[in-house]
Amino acid sequence: MSEREQYHHGDLRRAIMTAAVDTLAEQGPEALSMRALARRAGVSHAAPAHHFTDRAGLLTAVATEGYRLLADALAAEEGLLARGAGYVRFAREHPGHFRVMFTPGLLHEDDAELSAERGRLADVLRSSVAERGGEEHEQEGRRLAAWSLAHGFAALTLSGGLDAALGGRDPVECFRAVAARVFP
Repeated sequence: MSEREQYHHGDLRRAIMTAAVDTLAEQGPEALSMRALARRAGVSHAAPAHHFTDRAGLLTAVATEGYRLLADALAAEEGLLARGAGYVRFAREHPGHFRVMFTPGLLHEDDAELSAERGRLADVLRSSVAERGGEEHEQEGRRLAAWSLAHGFAALTLSGGLDAALGGRDPVECFRAVAARVFP
């Protein structure tokens, strides 16, 4: 493949992001190298640096996109239990994004766009608990409990840690049943 053929993607940034998300989903963040990513995307080894500067910049872009997708998905749901189930569904449908969104030390934490999307997701989650009423100090505890339940369930599902307990049942529906008991 010539240099011109390698570079001609139409949307090089998207091609690199797609290759990164696929690698992250298959092998996790530790397997992601800029050189291997360029090979996978079919571009020159220098191409990713033109769009993302470094590995952390690429992972920050992936995480930012993940927060945006998750906030959009949850905002489309009604109620705390549906949003929790949407959180688990998102992790299953977007494992590459999910694996980097909450892994400390991988991202440029001072990135303004990342902070904005994190804040947007936090607002959606906050509104889910606020809809149930109660004093602010009670809501804070419920927010942390609801997020911990959904995030823990999602992470255990992705890692295979719940496979035996689920016995082949749909993880999203199992989450709904568990969450309904914790948050009646």
